[in-house]
Amino acid sequence: MRRALVVVDYQIDFVTGSMGSPQAEAIEKNIVSKIEEYLSTGGKVFFTMDTHGKDYLRTDEGIHIPTEHCICGTPGWEIFGRVADYCGKGEVIEKSTFGSLEAMTLLKGFDQIEVCGVATNICVLANAVLLKTAYPETKVMVDPDCVASYDESLHRKALDVMRTLSIDILE
Repeated sequence: MRRALVVVDYQIDFVTGSMGSPQAEAIEKNIVSKIEEYLSTGGKVFFTMDTHGKDYLRTDEGIHIPTEHCICGTPGWEIFGRVADYCGKGEVIEKSTFGSLEAMTLLKGFDQIEVCGVATNICVLANAVLLKTAYPETKVMVDPDCVASYDESLHRKALDVMRTLSIDILE
């Protein structure tokens, strides 16, 4: 069975930076454990990186989310903490918006894909839904202990929405 783990946007700006939260910081250990599990059992690991330019606030996303974050080359753009230690053992995918079409191409042919990272209600949701749409017969999963949001209510709602779209929420 071909298994993949997708670590979504676990970057400094989303953990302790301009859009960070204590909830995001609290899942670091869980994400590291997931990465180690996948690597030790022959699974593949992919890391998405939200990547914006200096013109971010003039983009459509920047108009709707007017907080500069993940500007390419800045410290906040880097992968956070111990998770960064594993980037060399996986594939890093830069993306300019919530979901990654490149990731959809790279994940073709996997039997099982698990998504973790931040934020549950934005980029985790977008990528999980894109994966389930692109590969409807692939088991797409999210472990609630490995995702976080700056807003607990939106976190729970996003998990509920994913569940209704046949994404397995691990309990």
